[in-house]
Formats: sequence, structure tokens, C-alpha cells
Amino acid sequence: MKYAHPKTQPATPRVRVKRLRERGCYDRHTIYRILDAGVLCQIGFLFDGAPVVIPTLYWRTGAHLYFHGSKGSRLLKAIEGNEICFSTTKLDGLVLTRSAFHHSANYRSVTVFGRPTPVTAAKQKVIHLRDFMEKLVPDRWDTLRPIKQKEIQATTILSLPIKEFSAKIREGGPVEDPKDLHWPVWAGVIPFRVEVGPPQPDSNTIANRIESPF
Repeated sequence: MKYAHPKTQPATPRVRVKRLRERGCYDRHTIYRILDAGVLCQIGFLFDGAPVVIPTLYWRTGAHLYFHGSKGSRLLKAIEGNEICFSTTKLDGLVLTRSAFHHSANYRSVTVFGRPTPVTAAKQKVIHLRDFMEKLVPDRWDTLRPIKQKEIQATTILSLPIKEFSAKIREGGPVEDPKDLHWPVWAGVIPFRVEVGPPQPDSNTIANRIESPF
């Protein structure tokens, strides 16, 4: 899938792509497409004066990103109300050229800066958790055991506004020196794709002969 690079401007200087600027993109629609294609991100923050990066699952609803975890989560306690850097990347392929110097990769990445704030209302928590589940496995929420009040209270959900953001995208085939084009070695793109394997039921599912909906 090709991505356009509309001539929009970054919200702030710190999200402006400086290296290979032509790969930078500041179009909100493009950012949403990349965010919605993934579920795993990395969150960078300062903890006791040292930089820390932790992976976690995320989801997008409207113009906000959301993360969740237990009330005792070190990550969520450390980032609530503080400046963070959100990052997610989809690796689409390896780009092989005729010299080691020009090898590259095709990818789509998004970076968002901001201060996450907590979702406090129980009803809103349930709505956001449902959104999260529906992104992971559509139509599954209504089949599950209803969520309990104590589970809602034990869960922290943080909301990060998508205001200060940029994307960086690399697509296409090799770019290399013309004098190297006749070197007798294979060049091109090795695509990467995420594949969903067959469901693997647990022992209780097997014992109760419940069929997979997938």
C-alpha cells in the first residue's frame, strides 16, 4: 500500500524529520492508518533520572491513544501527567542492494509526544476497554463474562492526545549508485508480513468442545 506525503507541517520542531526529510509525514489521516495497523508500541520516559523504554499494547479512539494496566504498574505511575515519547513501527521488508552501504528497510513509523492523563470514570473505562478488545478480536466483547466492578477499579487507563506527532515512511526498491547496477549479485526487496496462525485452544476449551469463532 502506497502512502502519500501531503505537504503539511509538523506541530513542533522536535517532531520534524531531519534525516531523509522526504520520508517525513505530518498528515493526521496517514498517522491514523499506521497507528491502526499495529497494537504494540514502545513508551520512553524518565524514571529516577534515567531513560526507560517499555513495550506495551495500545489502541486509538478518535484523536487519542490509550494504554492500560494494573494500578500498581510502574510504567503507568511514572508516565501519568509527565512527558513521554510514544513510538510504533511496522517493518514491511528488507531492501537489498549491490553494496553493503545502501542496504535499507521498508517501514512505517509514528512518533507522538505528550502527557498522558488518566481516565477516571468507570463507565468511560468500560467503553475504552471494549474498544481495545474490539480492536484485538472484533465481536468478542459481548461473548465474554461481564467485567466486574473490582476489575474496573484495579485497572488504570491513560489517554494521550495525538497532537504533536510525525510519521516516517520508507517504501519501494533499492536506491544505489548507478555504477553498482551491473555488479553480479541479487538486489530487491524481501517483504515482511505478519501472519495469523490457527487458533490453539486451551484444555478447558477442548474438554467442553467449544468451537473457535476464527
